[in-house]
Amino acid sequence: MYEPDPDVIRAAGHGDQAAFEELVRNYQAHVWRFLRHLLGDPELARDITQETFVRVYRKVGTFRFRSKFSTWVFQIARNAGVDAIRARQRRQRLRDEVMPAPPVSDASLGTELEWALQSLGRKQREAFVLVESLGLTYREAAKALGVPEGTVKSRVFHARSHLMAWMSAGEGSADDA
Repeated sequence: MYEPDPDVIRAAGHGDQAAFEELVRNYQAHVWRFLRHLLGDPELARDITQETFVRVYRKVGTFRFRSKFSTWVFQIARNAGVDAIRARQRRQRLRDEVMPAPPVSDASLGTELEWALQSLGRKQREAFVLVESLGLTYREAAKALGVPEGTVKSRVFHARSHLMAWMSAGEGSADDA
């Protein structure tokens, strides 16, 4: 994964718009892909990607080079994604109290792979996407998720096992491990 020159990060932290735009160009597609898999909604992922970069813009001056910049960005993206999931769950609970949910058509649920990824629990899905889709190491994913490296390895292992079983059986669901 691309790692920017420290001078670009410092320049962005001091308000250099061109430097910040370079960071956005190099990370935007990766962040959106991660959030799309995490959230299961491309439009929401687009909105949360923008929110992520607003947060990065506000905080880039505080980056201390103790981890890779990509790890730091994905940690911010994950936090923004988790905030969006929680907000969506709150809205859904409120809607459920007011009126029953309408039936969902199979056509609106996306491809089989998206179904399979969405059948994973959030924690397994985010670890799996960071490692398998975005190519982060277990250590980098652990830093982004704020959990021990062994936890990431376990979540990815269980996600792989679940996805293999899901693809064989055609359906399933995973607990948040």
